[in-house]
Amino acid sequence: MEELLTRTQEREEHSQGQVQQEADQAMATRLQAAAWVQRGQLHHPAGLSVQKISRGIDQKGILANRVAVVTGSTNGIGFAIARRLAQDGAHVVVSSRKQQNVDRAVAALQEEGLSVMGTVCHVGKAEDRKRLVAMALQHCGGIDFLVCVAGVNPLVGSTLGTSEQVWDKILDVNLKSPVLLLSQLLPHMEKRGRGAVILVSSLAAYMPRVELGVYNVSKTALLGLTKTLSLELAPKNIQVNCLVPGIIKTDFSKLLYENEAVWKKFMEYYWVKRIGQPEDCAGLVSFLCSPDASYITGESIVVAGFSPRL
Repeated sequence: MEELLTRTQEREEHSQGQVQQEADQAMATRLQAAAWVQRGQLHHPAGLSVQKISRGIDQKGILANRVAVVTGSTNGIGFAIARRLAQDGAHVVVSSRKQQNVDRAVAALQEEGLSVMGTVCHVGKAEDRKRLVAMALQHCGGIDFLVCVAGVNPLVGSTLGTSEQVWDKILDVNLKSPVLLLSQLLPHMEKRGRGAVILVSSLAAYMPRVELGVYNVSKTALLGLTKTLSLELAPKNIQVNCLVPGIIKTDFSKLLYENEAVWKKFMEYYWVKRIGQPEDCAGLVSFLCSPDASYITGESIVVAGFSPRL
């Protein structure tokens, strides 16, 4: 009997020791993961994936542990949106056309302790869109939100005088690319149970300017795309809404706010007598991604210091 009790005690002690060892190893892994993310490094020690690093940290905020893909997000409105989503707890994948811009944006946001990674993506190129999706899935395990900020306007001039090549470029990037990217992301968003898509239009959709030509048309079309996609995706519990910025102080809109005559004309309509900042757009996007906006879809919301609609 004594021998049986001794063996039982030994087994229990061995089992307890093994449990403690596993607990110690798990804690060490979590601490190691936290240290690597805190240092803001994309590289990781052998056997510890980026996905495990991000999941190993207790994210806080209304978007905790959700995953957002934001195109055109290395400066201006896109950068402000990426920062706000990450501040609210999301893991964010930033992208733009140039590697140096991606590197700079990722470094800046990781320096703030935010869960961010990035890749080069020209949204008008199929191979770049494919790489963006693959990276998000590989490192984050899924996708909840898509925010399409990337846009171009390579021509200032007459709509009727615009070449077919320029028409194609503007519509490919501003209108078609959000649809093509979303079509690749959709199966993965569905698996998450709920998702959100935010398209970024422009006040030019409601108040077109002659010098913006085809750009006006592409941004107006995004309003219709928002309505159409919201109907298609509502049964899948994915909301689609549209951010409509006014004149925001970014490099992209210098044509407007640095033109004294144009700016004076706009000020006749503005109730808020200042130029908008990228951060003025970011909070709205975070809200539209949050559970608080789960009953809002198909809306185009103007952030311009006034609304040109009734």
